[in-house]
Amino acid sequence: MRAAAPAVFVLLWSTGFVGARYGLPYADPFLFLAVRLALAAAVLAAAAAAVRTRVTLEQARRAAVSGLLLHAAYLGGVFWAISRGIPAGISAVVVSLQPVLVAALAVRLLDERLLRRQWAGLVFGLVGVCLVLGPALGGTVPVVGVLACLVALAGGTAGTLWQKRHGDGIPLLWGTAVQYAAATVVLLVLSLLVEPGRIAWTGRFVGALVWLVLVLSIGAVLLLLVLLRSGTASSVSSLLYLVPPATAVEAYLLFGERLAPLSLVGVVVAAVGVALVVRPPRPAR
Repeated sequence: MRAAAPAVFVLLWSTGFVGARYGLPYADPFLFLAVRLALAAAVLAAAAAAVRTRVTLEQARRAAVSGLLLHAAYLGGVFWAISRGIPAGISAVVVSLQPVLVAALAVRLLDERLLRRQWAGLVFGLVGVCLVLGPALGGTVPVVGVLACLVALAGGTAGTLWQKRHGDGIPLLWGTAVQYAAATVVLLVLSLLVEPGRIAWTGRFVGALVWLVLVLSIGAVLLLLVLLRSGTASSVSSLLYLVPPATAVEAYLLFGERLAPLSLVGVVVAAVGVALVVRPPRPAR
């Protein structure tokens, strides 16, 4: 079961772009995310209370910082970019630079050490993502959307490093609930400042919301935190290289979007890159 956790994480996390495609036409991005995270926070808080776990004020403070970085900045940036006309492929390419930044910073901040094989894997992963999404990168893109993607990249990178350094020991249920609650407050403020507060409660929007709450905000994020506790920040972040290829495959299966031959090559290259990063080193004789 533990060996399958990375593959399950990639599969679940990749459906976030599909859920965004379904739901964003019916709601403003910050308000959409605020509703999603508020519901997830309520579910997790109820579960934490049921199993009688406890969280200290210091743990809550550290969890809140993770929430602002991983959810308000990362998800808010991606959703805002897509809502402003940035194709999901371009936003995925920008955000996929996160493993490179995490690996480079983790060497200094977390005293992690990467083998040459792992550095090569990071490069392979980045090249693979670019190959997968390259055919879709033509045309002009709005500057504000690109800036939002960069905010998401910075938030995801900083949040991964913070969670790896300060997240150990925080109860998963209460900690994640606090993360979502903190992000919800910020997203609601942003929505009040820049959005008209539009939500159309259609069946398609409700379906996307339920999927994003249960599968992404609860299932995938809890799995991400578990992986960060058991692995290095660099190896866990490298799994994000497989998210754009997986999303491209899902878009083909669900929406009929065909993969170009170059994209198929990219899927293989990205998979090789992740394997190089996450494969444990051989034991010394």
